Amino acid sequence: MSKDKILPIEGLVRLKTVLEVLPISRSTWYKGVKRGIYPKSKQIGERAKGYNVEEIRSLLT
Repeated sequence: MSKDKILPIEGLVRLKTVLEVLPISRSTWYKGVKRGIYPKSKQIGERAKGYNVEEIRSLLT
């Protein structure tokens, strides 16, 4: 599946979706967030977090 079909045009996506388009592990992602390499999450629910699609797209380019 192409990256354009996985990522919506705008909004927030869950980490599972991010890891489908970036070939890294979950632990590598969290280490990168801590170091400032990857964007921080936004709270989208009581127990749910999401990542800004525009920031994820900029990582891919």
